Amino acid sequence: MKHVFFVIVPILCIPVLALSQHKDSLIVKEPTGKVVASSKVKQSNWVYKYDSTGKRVYEPRKAAILSAILPGLGQAYNKKYWKVPLAWAAVGIPIYSYIYNRGIYHKIQYAITVANLDPTDPTYPDMFDKVDPKMQYLVERRSTNSLANYRNEYRKDMDYSILFTLLLWGLNVVDATVDAHLKGFNVNDNLAMQIKPAITSPHSIGISLVFKFADR
Repeated sequence: MKHVFFVIVPILCIPVLALSQHKDSLIVKEPTGKVVASSKVKQSNWVYKYDSTGKRVYEPRKAAILSAILPGLGQAYNKKYWKVPLAWAAVGIPIYSYIYNRGIYHKIQYAITVANLDPTDPTYPDMFDKVDPKMQYLVERRSTNSLANYRNEYRKDMDYSILFTLLLWGLNVVDATVDAHLKGFNVNDNLAMQIKPAITSPHSIGISLVFKFADR
């Protein structure tokens, strides 16, 4: 488990390193060449892209690729930082379950091997001492069938852990892709709907719905 920890910790630092950016100035000019505005915007790099106005452009394909490489990375790309620990937990829990079940599976497999040995074998005492204490009574009774059933249960749990890992990893990719798509919709305060009276004919009055779409 220590080796797994040392591998996972550096990987989890990738989102912070990958999403680092730098700034540059943007000068907005009129057609005549007169400077009308100056502001600081972030330059495009291998992760982020910006349009000519300095507005961030979200790419669903890139969000999907980042999430496929590492769960949570696409969510960080979409600036949904609160989803990053959820993505790590969703994928990390079944991975941990697989490692845990795999460890017990090998312990049971070893116990079955010792149970099939001849107790008079000179190596038997040393091998028996290495059997998990919870399984030693089954080894002494040579209950290989019980041990085999016990082992198969953990094997099944390992398979489920792999299945859930793949499923949740895929959902993490879908979530990042959908978020990036939705980022492209204009949902600012300039979108409005008004209800106004409308005269449809000299003898009838109705109600009209007026939708306002403005970029500014």
